[in-house]
Amino acid sequence: MSGELLINVSPSETRVALIENGTLQEVHIERNLKRGIVGNIYLGKVIRVLPGMQAAFVDIGLDKAAFLHASDIRTKLITNNDTNEHEVPDIRTLVHEGQHIMVQVVKDPLGTKGARLTTDLTIASRYLVMMPNSNHAGVSQRIEDEQERARLKKIVVPYCDEQSGFIVRTVAEGAGEEELAHDAEFLRRVWKKVLERKQRKQTDLALYQDIYLACRIIRDFVGSGLERIRVDSRLTFDELIEFTDEFVPEIKPIIEYYPGERPIFDLFDVENEIQRALKRKVELKSGGSLIIDQTEAMTTVDINTGAFVGHRNLEETIFNTNIEATQAIARQLRLRNLGGIIIVDFIDMSNTEHQKRVLHSLDVAMAKDKVKYSISNFSSLGLVEMTRKRTRESLEHILCGECPVCDGRGNLKTVETVGFEILREIVRVNRAYDADKFIVYASPKVSESLNDDELHHLAELEMFIGKHIKVQTETMYSQEQFDVVMM
Repeated sequence: MSGELLINVSPSETRVALIENGTLQEVHIERNLKRGIVGNIYLGKVIRVLPGMQAAFVDIGLDKAAFLHASDIRTKLITNNDTNEHEVPDIRTLVHEGQHIMVQVVKDPLGTKGARLTTDLTIASRYLVMMPNSNHAGVSQRIEDEQERARLKKIVVPYCDEQSGFIVRTVAEGAGEEELAHDAEFLRRVWKKVLERKQRKQTDLALYQDIYLACRIIRDFVGSGLERIRVDSRLTFDELIEFTDEFVPEIKPIIEYYPGERPIFDLFDVENEIQRALKRKVELKSGGSLIIDQTEAMTTVDINTGAFVGHRNLEETIFNTNIEATQAIARQLRLRNLGGIIIVDFIDMSNTEHQKRVLHSLDVAMAKDKVKYSISNFSSLGLVEMTRKRTRESLEHILCGECPVCDGRGNLKTVETVGFEILREIVRVNRAYDADKFIVYASPKVSESLNDDELHHLAELEMFIGKHIKVQTETMYSQEQFDVVMM
């Protein structure tokens, strides 16, 4: 796999595109006014405790109060000897209203929901994750070689004390003691600065903020087979060079400043791919398609065969379309950053072996995703339920807003429906008030319909109420908008 990062920087926005084998796979967008806050540490104030939900709302200086569950409050858990399960203490024994508490954001605010918090603080660097108020030493489970795990743990154990513990990150595999020691010292300096800000009771700003997008992406994608990183801002390029010099020097040689006249996101057709990622329908090369619908509760993916008829029989057509769809689904989930519950409605397959192969193909395609996911078996209704960890807004929620015409429904009332609503409104107003005649202001299509196709209905209503009705066009009105005025 060949990978490349394209970094597009403007004064108010940074965008990063991950290209794999010449195809856009991921888009990350950070706007200065709406910068993600996952990883930020705040000195928050408990404003409400909800015993029934085992949770509390915490003011961390955002528009919406953040959410802190009892299970996310670091404490010594009680063990039930009968079930060998941990019991979470009552939220009222952990926090109280008015209390100041140091918390970290684990999920950005999503839709109507506030940020999700934890008191189990962590600060990440290139090779290590520091855990303040813990003396634990651990190694990422993704490092599978037992000898390497033992070597890394032996190095990191001396760094741990009663004030802080460390976990070795996956990218540390093969790293030397000097690199790890440098990271540990850097994290201690960061934590010292956090404590200083806490002592000053800094509540209007974050005690700690994660590094900005361009540096964060480079840190997180190290070891992912990147061959080149191109950035179109000289200032950001210099900052990245400084950052890599200190933390990831092995990445420095592949960072390039892109001075080309052609916009960097026009390379690999990134701009058009982003526009296509905002559409419901995704065309498959075979002629089939995916229909992707994102809702507050879940995302649904429906697969259709379209014009693909196969070469042998219907079962072959269905199987091949489903196999092709697995690759497209995995890419679209990454590209659109869809998370939470995902329901996939594959085309029905009666062959159980085909079902197994489709699930395997989906799992293989999803394995390229750095985000944690899970895939269930086919249900009795032929559906596959997936989950994908969600920590930030989807591409659609970042780039789009609710339609002001349909109020987010995704469809409009027909011209005929609006016409009948107008006729009913005239009857209602006529019964409630004494008027000589009525003027209807409506959109061009609705006005045309009332004066043409529905003219006989209008004439019948005039005879019924015994009053004249005039229809007037308002070019600025949306299709569902109208006014009935008494004269």
